[in-house]
Amino acid sequence: MRIKRSTLSNITASLILSLLSAIVALWLFVWLAEEMREGDTRQFDTAVRAFIHSWSSPRLTGLMELFTAIGSGLSVTITTAVTALLLRAKDRRREAIWVTLAVVGGSLIMWTLKLSFHRERPEPFFDMPLPSSYSFPSGHALLSFTLFGAIAALLNARQNNAAVRGLIWSIAAALVAAIGLSRIYLGVHYPSDVVAGYLGAFVWMLGVGIAERKSR
Repeated sequence: MRIKRSTLSNITASLILSLLSAIVALWLFVWLAEEMREGDTRQFDTAVRAFIHSWSSPRLTGLMELFTAIGSGLSVTITTAVTALLLRAKDRRREAIWVTLAVVGGSLIMWTLKLSFHRERPEPFFDMPLPSSYSFPSGHALLSFTLFGAIAALLNARQNNAAVRGLIWSIAAALVAAIGLSRIYLGVHYPSDVVAGYLGAFVWMLGVGIAERKSR
């Protein structure tokens, strides 16, 4: 009985922490969106864009194009489908459903927010063609955070080694950060778009995590 009570207590504390984190992240997203609408992020966006662009080189540009391709809608769709199929093949149907719902839901949230804010994209660097969609929030940032965060969580769910768990989260975080950075480097997003994408994904993934744990 003591073990059950301890486990229940840990689950309750985790849910409360997740809920509080989601509230804080949502507040930050709303604040950032208001700042963007009022034009108060312009100085920040301009300074960060100029700083990152100052480091440009042909080799770095090629690397950033690779990362932006990894975070593209097509790549995210293929990776999600392959992940779900592999999970089903290993008789992990529940996890396959959850990772699919996470990415599909994240995509719906992304498009809803883009159509709500109607932010025009910045002037791109390197003669990059601008996507036809709106700029705020960054879809690459939001969807890569959702997908690779979900994959990292799945890999860690059955991993007992703390060092390995930390390595998995570090790799996922580095990949997501590189994808977001690539959008700023190539000039197709403002930095505040990328930050908003991360915040939106963080809130969504916490919600998915809470729902998954309560449905067990």
